[in-house]
Amino acid sequence: MVSINWKEFKEYKRHSIKDNNFEILLDFIKSYYNMVSPLDIYDILIVDDTARMMLDKRNIKCVEDLETFLFQR
Repeated sequence: MVSINWKEFKEYKRHSIKDNNFEILLDFIKSYYNMVSPLDIYDILIVDDTARMMLDKRNIKCVEDLETFLFQR
């Protein structure tokens, strides 16, 4: 299982033009880990405490919710 490299995320975030940390995190995971599958992304997010709080804040409870969020932005 892959875990989020928060040090690299902070560096990635410095170069992002977005304001939303969750959207930046999703972009980071797609870019840094080369993942596009909502299932793979969700698996990474759900095991990390900080990322899980971000999911809870947006009421994302399952892969389908994340997929909906990804395709709405």
